[in-house]
Amino acid sequence: MTQQTNGANCIWLKDKRPEHPTLIEGLPGHGLVASIAVDLITRQLGLVHHASIQSDEFPPVVTFTEGLVQDLVRVYAGQDPPVMTLQSDLALPPSALQPVSQCILSDVSSEYQRAIFIAGAPAESEAQIGKVKGVATTEALRDELEQAGIPIAEEAGVVGGITGALVKECYQLDIPATLLIVRAHPYLPDPSAAKSVIETALEPLVEFDIDTTELEEHAEEIRTQMNQIAQQYKQVTEEQQPESQPTGMFQ
Repeated sequence: MTQQTNGANCIWLKDKRPEHPTLIEGLPGHGLVASIAVDLITRQLGLVHHASIQSDEFPPVVTFTEGLVQDLVRVYAGQDPPVMTLQSDLALPPSALQPVSQCILSDVSSEYQRAIFIAGAPAESEAQIGKVKGVATTEALRDELEQAGIPIAEEAGVVGGITGALVKECYQLDIPATLLIVRAHPYLPDPSAAKSVIETALEPLVEFDIDTTELEEHAEEIRTQMNQIAQQYKQVTEEQQPESQPTGMFQ
C-alpha cells in the first residue's frame, strides 16, 4: 500500500503492524549517534522492514548492504517489544526535510504511541562525551524523563535538520515526543556516545535490553565503515553538484 504526502511516498510492505509501538528515530546527524544506536537496536530486536519512504527530493544515489540494494529511508517494526525504528543510510538534503517529516508524521504516526528522537551535539571535552539530556513536548513526558533519571536540558537550545523538523511537527500536531541530546565526538562517528544513549536513556524509557558490547569492542571498525560511506557519498555528490553547493553525510 502506498500513501503520498506533499512530495514523499510511504510504501507499506506489511499488513500486520505492532500495536501502539514506540518510534525511535535513527537518522544521520552529528556523530552518527542516532544511526549507530538505532541500527544496533533494530538488529538485536530482530525488527522487520515494514515500510519505505521515497521522495524526488532524495539524492540520486543508491545504497546497498550485504550485496543487496535497499531503500534510502526505511521503517522497521516488531511486536515484542512493540518498537518501530526509522533509519536512513545518508543525511537527507534540506529540500527533503519538510516532505519527509510530513510524510512520516501523517502516514506513520498513526501506527505509534509516542516517538523518541536522538540528536548528537559536539562535546566540549572528552569527559562530556556520552552525556545525555532530555527535552519533551509535554509536561507528562518531561516527568517521565526525570523518573528515568535522565537530566532535563534546562538551558535554551536549537536542534535543526530532519530531527528538528520531526520534533517540531510532533509538537505542533500534539504527538507525544521526547528528544535525547547526546554529547559526541566533535568530528568523528561516535559509537561510545551511541552506547551511552542506549544504556542511560533508551533502556530506561523503553522496555528492552540491548547488548552494547560490540559498540565498545568494534568502535574503530564502525567508525571506519561510517567514514567510508561518508567519503563515497561526498565523492558522488561533488560529481553531481557545483562546487558552490557542497553536501555531506553529517548534519
